[in-house]
This record gives sequence, structure tokens and C-alpha cells, in this order.
Amino acid sequence: MGVKPENGRRSRFDGAAALLTARARGETVHQVLDRNLAELLQELRVAITGVQVLFAFLLALAFTQRFRELDAFELTLYTVAVLATALATVVLIAPVSFHRLVFRRRQKAALVAVADRLLLVGLGLLVVAITSSVLLILDVALGLWQGLVGGGLVALAGLLTWYVLPVWVRREGLGAAPDPEDDGDQEG
Repeated sequence: MGVKPENGRRSRFDGAAALLTARARGETVHQVLDRNLAELLQELRVAITGVQVLFAFLLALAFTQRFRELDAFELTLYTVAVLATALATVVLIAPVSFHRLVFRRRQKAALVAVADRLLLVGLGLLVVAITSSVLLILDVALGLWQGLVGGGLVALAGLLTWYVLPVWVRREGLGAAPDPEDDGDQEG
């Protein structure tokens, strides 16, 4: 159930998960949201640093002598890499703007939920940007098939480590903390 804000409309952001976490950890809902926001900001800092370095490299690449020698396929790869990097930059910085617009309006749950989804989208775009950049670099430096193999390996590694593994761990419940109600039933 969503929380009803003061204007009587139903909220799209359910605070039930934060409430359950707060109870399980002995925190208030505000403490959980503050901690979640701090963790998200740290993750965003890591991702943004990588995006900035890649974006700077790609922007500088267009002004090199060798850039004029790229064929149509390589220009397409470059375009995909630049657009994916630019979109990742916008999406990963979006929580900052969102925060500014909802600041001091008691909407931290919405901020945490939106920032979480934006981070996932931004990471997806980053995988595309890194993959297309590696494919382009290896294609130009070594040849097309080496670029396809290298780009494919990077795409596979990104997909497996950034999405498949965490989703599998989440679904299997591996490493999950025990339910607080179950702690009393176990002998220690």
C-alpha cells in the first residue's frame, strides 16, 4: 500500500520495504532512507568517474588524425559509444537534479526509489558504452574479428557480473540476513 500524502492522492512509492528493513535493523524509517541514499550516492560516484573518463576519451578521439580514416562501421561504433556514454552521463547525474527538486519536501523515499532505477539504467547504458568502445578500439588497432571477440567478452562480463549474478543471488536468497522473528528460534 502506498502512503497517502497530504493532498490525499496515493503515493507511487511504497514505504513498506523501508519499514520492514527499519524493523529488522532496529532503525527508524528515516535512518534507513538516509543510509540507502548514502549508499546510492557512493555507487553513483563510482559509476560517474568511469563514465567521465570514457566520455573524455571518446570526445578527444574525434579530434585525432586517425579519426578521419574510420570506415562506416567504425563511425557507427563511435556514434553508439558516444551516445551511450552521453546518455549514461545524463541518467547517472539525474538523481542530483531530482534531489534538488524534491529537497525538503519529505520525499526521500521517492528519491531513493527513482535514484535506484536511474542507477540501473545508467549502468546498462555504461555496459553498452564500454562494449562499443572496446569493439571500436580493437577493430581499429587489431582488426574486426578481434574487436568482435573483445567487445563480446566485455558485453558478456558486464551482463554476467552486473546483472545476472546479482539477480541470481537475490532470487536464491544467498547471503540474506535471517528474519528477526526467526532469530529467537535458533540456539546460539
